[in-house]
Amino acid sequence: MTMHAPLLDGSQKALLAGYLDSLALLERLHRLLLDVIKDEFERLGILEINSVQALLLFNIGENEVTAGELKTRGYYQGSNVSYNLKKLVELGYMHHQRSEIDRRSVRVRLTEKGRRVRGLISELFQRHAEVLGKRGVIDNEVMETINGSLKRMERFWTEQIRYIY
Repeated sequence: MTMHAPLLDGSQKALLAGYLDSLALLERLHRLLLDVIKDEFERLGILEINSVQALLLFNIGENEVTAGELKTRGYYQGSNVSYNLKKLVELGYMHHQRSEIDRRSVRVRLTEKGRRVRGLISELFQRHAEVLGKRGVIDNEVMETINGSLKRMERFWTEQIRYIY
């Protein structure tokens, strides 16, 4: 007996094609975001940290978190959390403190230097939002629709992961 994928009707094919386009677009957008940050940092002469590290500083903001929380709270998307944290601490962008209760756990927060970088990224994103609105690329209503769709996709993927385990 052989297993075959079910034949897709027209609407299912269209949904699959749209889903695959969305996946590719999400991946490209993330890479482009990192390139935009890299270009901004090169323009400003900030060369000691990379765009992934800068985005990590932006996402942490004023919070104090453990390395484990970085992924679970969505602050960080990547596999080299330990490396990037170590580098940011070495360069003076973050403070780290080992937990008194659980010596394996380390809490991190931004230093003044890290907050300055966070401010630069925040200003960059604010400029982008203003230009998007002024040029009519995306208005608030469309942005809310996009974000709502992406949140539903996030919930779906989260459920798929939970289902596996």
